[in-house]
Amino acid sequence: MLRLPRALPRAAKVAAAESTIAELGLRKCEHTIIGNSFIRGVSGGERKRVSIAHEMLVDPSLLILDEPTSGLDSTAAHRLVVTLGSLAKKGKSVITSVHQPSSRVYQMFDKVVLLSEGQCLYFGKGSDAMRYFQSVGFAPSFPMNPADFLLDLANGVSHVDGQSEKDRPNIKQNLIHSYNTILGPKVKAACMDTASIPTKSTNPLRSSCSKECRRSNRVSFFDWFYQFSILLQRSLKERKHESFNTLRVSQVIAAALLAGLMWWHSDYRNIQDRLGLLFFISIFWGVFPSFNSVFAFPQERAIFMKERASGMYKLSSYFMARIVGDLPMELILPTIFLVITYWMGGLKPDFWAFVLTLLVVLGYVMVSQGLGLALGAAIMDAKQASTVAAVTMLAFVLTGGYYVHQVPSCMAWIKYISTTFYCYRLLTRIQYEDGKKISYLLGCDHGDKGGCRFVEEDVVGQIGTLGCIGVLLFMFVFYRLLAYLALRRIKS
Repeated sequence: MLRLPRALPRAAKVAAAESTIAELGLRKCEHTIIGNSFIRGVSGGERKRVSIAHEMLVDPSLLILDEPTSGLDSTAAHRLVVTLGSLAKKGKSVITSVHQPSSRVYQMFDKVVLLSEGQCLYFGKGSDAMRYFQSVGFAPSFPMNPADFLLDLANGVSHVDGQSEKDRPNIKQNLIHSYNTILGPKVKAACMDTASIPTKSTNPLRSSCSKECRRSNRVSFFDWFYQFSILLQRSLKERKHESFNTLRVSQVIAAALLAGLMWWHSDYRNIQDRLGLLFFISIFWGVFPSFNSVFAFPQERAIFMKERASGMYKLSSYFMARIVGDLPMELILPTIFLVITYWMGGLKPDFWAFVLTLLVVLGYVMVSQGLGLALGAAIMDAKQASTVAAVTMLAFVLTGGYYVHQVPSCMAWIKYISTTFYCYRLLTRIQYEDGKKISYLLGCDHGDKGGCRFVEEDVVGQIGTLGCIGVLLFMFVFYRLLAYLALRRIKS
């Protein structure tokens, strides 16, 4: 929908896609997810053909492929080259680098270029290569795969008539000299003759794509929304496999059940235990979404840069589709977690208090996710970004207000940028409001100071409810803006 011109009718786009699927033999896996290292998808050969089909949609006259047969077995490689050969017979020029092709794959090449350290050793018909090297004194002593023989020559290795490479020094230099003397002038003359032939393209699809590329910098709101809607659909299709896989859902439910059993129907007056549960919720839903989202942009970098280079969409439409597409995926699991933990843990038995707690946790999840997106987009390396995220969340947790109350002045500033601190404050306010009722129950007004320290340090004061909400809203916007600006600096 986005690879082809916007002006092209939807039916024509679908027909073009169906034609390409049939042409590259992808009908069997038409409804199979591409997959990745974590999700099983199409096979290696099918993945290569999908990549080629993506470029074939715009009906290019020239197709350049970088080692399309690498990683495939001989049968899959042969099928792929047969497909490329059929495209070449239809008038398209197919240029590809190939790593150790089999003999039957080699026999399908119309022309072959042999390079060694940037120098040309041969250019011509694939079937004539062995005769040419035999004419300049390099022939195998026994029948072998021509591709293997050419690769040996390109590496300066030759075993001819019992002579080793030590007996025949300067093999590369001799081959380069032979090419420049014999083949070079012929190739240059043929290229000059070809360059003098006028060419023109009358393909309406290709010309339409060219016009579309020239207009790619000027996108109306309707075009932007069209890009956004298509990207959102793709994001939802892809993310449902990632967000709701069995392992991730089991992890969240197991954590919820474990927390619910550990704090089973905790007493309202057990301030320390209750605050431990609230802080655990703050830790879990700060670390979990930030670590999951930190991999988002680094993993999508290759496809993102490729599609951006093709002018398929604007960065803003891609970014907004990514953000909006994450919302239903990221907010369902926290809801399930809280439904289990809240009532098992015996927190405030009031439906309105539960709703407020849920809203705080969901908002906190979105802020933590934004932090992960910002770190991933800024660093664009999954390992480095995850390390920085771990250190950042550790600092946020330690200064969150539960472990240490008297934070040294040199470290106190971290508390005010800690997302955990503001979530923890809001959760305690929902459970204990301003602390007056719990102070009365604990006898703080009658000289009993046993549990009053927790009331004074965790429930009362430090920062107001509106202040916490305001800071979290600011962080929600700031982290996503930071992620967007970081993506803009990536050159397509």
